[in-house]
Amino acid sequence: YQRRVHGGIYGLIVAVIISSGIKPEGYSNFAGYVHFGAGLAAGMASLAAGLAIGVVGDSSVRAYGKQDKIFVAMILMLIFAEALGLYGLIISLLMNNVAQKVTAKCKEE
Repeated sequence: YQRRVHGGIYGLIVAVIISSGIKPEGYSNFAGYVHFGAGLAAGMASLAAGLAIGVVGDSSVRAYGKQDKIFVAMILMLIFAEALGLYGLIISLLMNNVAQKVTAKCKEE
């Protein structure tokens, strides 16, 4: 259960960071689309991580029931599946930085 919560927390982090950077003046359409893409990147990556954790967790628990030696491999596979959501968070933060730079340039002009 605890692993599935990370995707929601990543989405909340991205939403708070994006919403703090939105100002009514000097906000271009490009920045809006980049922010939209950042939210999609975090959401889709979290969805993929949740799916991977579900598939790996199901098969790992069944295998662990048959053989105890698979525990370490099971944990490693779950960690790598969770990394998908973290990659989405990183990409979203990078996209937000691009949108902030564009918004700053629009304010200068």
